Amino acid sequence: MPKAVLWDVGNVVVRWDPKTLYSKIFPEPAARDRFLSHVCTMAWHVNHDLGVTFEANRQPLLERFPEYAEEIHAWETRWWEMFSGTIPETEAAIEALHQAGVPQFGLTNMSHEVFDGVVAMSPAFERLQGFVVSAHEKLIKPDPRIYAIACERFGHAPADILFVDDSAYNIAAARAFGLQVHHFTDPAALRPALEAHGLLPH
Repeated sequence: MPKAVLWDVGNVVVRWDPKTLYSKIFPEPAARDRFLSHVCTMAWHVNHDLGVTFEANRQPLLERFPEYAEEIHAWETRWWEMFSGTIPETEAAIEALHQAGVPQFGLTNMSHEVFDGVVAMSPAFERLQGFVVSAHEKLIKPDPRIYAIACERFGHAPADILFVDDSAYNIAAARAFGLQVHHFTDPAALRPALEAHGLLPH
């Protein structure tokens, strides 16, 4: 049975999707999708998670796509419009685990420039006893070294941790590293999974 839970943040505790913002900017879905697949791509965004500032990361895009200057700047200036609230099932699970005395921690791929604002979105984050943030470590999931950092920092062996993440790649890497895992795809399946691992009563 795991002794602690390690939570991903985006799309596990809070809902984040660039389309939420860019659907407002581009009325036509095709134009929005073209922008997100050719200009502000997820491969480009990864640099924020690795610790590159928003300002530094957008400079090459502004040079390549001057016609999209306003839309590129919006990735930072309207960042918070990419969020669409918290996930109540996860918040409830975090509170239940806290009441049960289960240690909980966070492991997130995220820019250091927005981390404080994200964790201010839900009181559930106050129940987590510590975080590993990719931008601080200059490492991102699914790199196994970031799982090693989390285990060392939080004082638990991999086999004693249940890791919850929405990314199949991150889950596969965590499992290979030795963590117990729950692939978060359906909020309704979270509580039963925690019960099945013996962390919460049925």
